[in-house]
Amino acid sequence: MVAYANPSPALPSPSHPMANPGYGKRLAGDENPVADPDFAHLTPRDAEVAVFIDHLGTGHAMGHKVLAAAHPRYGQQAVRTSLGRIIQAGHLRWIKEHITVEDHTMRWVTRTYWSRTRRPAQWWAEFARERHGTDVTWDHQPGLARVEETTAAPVPDVTEPDPGPERAPEPAPEPESEPLGVAYRTLSALRTVEPRMALSDGDCGALEPLAEEWLSRGATPKDITRALTEGLPPNVSSPGGFARRRLESKMPPKQRTPRAKVTRVLMVCGICEQDERTVKLDRGICEECLAVDDESEEGPGFVPDTFLRVPGRWNRSPQ
Repeated sequence: MVAYANPSPALPSPSHPMANPGYGKRLAGDENPVADPDFAHLTPRDAEVAVFIDHLGTGHAMGHKVLAAAHPRYGQQAVRTSLGRIIQAGHLRWIKEHITVEDHTMRWVTRTYWSRTRRPAQWWAEFARERHGTDVTWDHQPGLARVEETTAAPVPDVTEPDPGPERAPEPAPEPESEPLGVAYRTLSALRTVEPRMALSDGDCGALEPLAEEWLSRGATPKDITRALTEGLPPNVSSPGGFARRRLESKMPPKQRTPRAKVTRVLMVCGICEQDERTVKLDRGICEECLAVDDESEEGPGFVPDTFLRVPGRWNRSPQ
């Protein structure tokens, strides 16, 4: 945790809302943990909002309405204006990324990148450029490119808890329970395929989770049988232990997640979220939003009443 020379009187609570999975605050990286710890280059109000944001965790919501709802001192207009100045100071950027998945699904997402260290516009431009081509295969969450909708066909449900010693002694479940007992049936049938691998009912029950994991990774019952019966030694003194070692050591890899990468990157206005194709940006803010947010202040620390949650409070210079 960074030690601030003038810590903010308002910091986010542990219950600060999270953004939709895959969105929210992200660190730009290459962070200097001791640079600008008190944001002294910003006005007092802007520095207070910056400290508030700096204390948010990865994934926390960053929209000005959410920040204002969580901040005890400033309302939406004040937070919106401060965000614009924090962006221009080089701490924050909204970047739109086009994600393409190898299964041909694709989607635009808008990311929020934060840097405690102030960065010049050229640094952010290079940062955005380097996002192009980034592999985001393991960064998929609901709300990004819809990988979850294109996964392989489901395998039998393996979430049923192991019944343990209360399992019926029959070598196989009743036919109606077959969808949940394929793994058990496969293990039990080994005795008819290879007598040296005759597993007891207790062995089948104990090994069933491992066999189910094989099935969940795309293996077939024949694959399991082959792995447990091929190349056996002349004598198998403990079929249960031998089967466990093979099931663990020969476990097939998990089914591969479709690869995804960033195929286009656009800088976005941090206020109106229009991208650089339609507006001209000046240090992360479009010219129109700059004009709207050009407010006047009456001395350091002054905040117009319309910017406050409770008019008349906090309108005094810092001590």
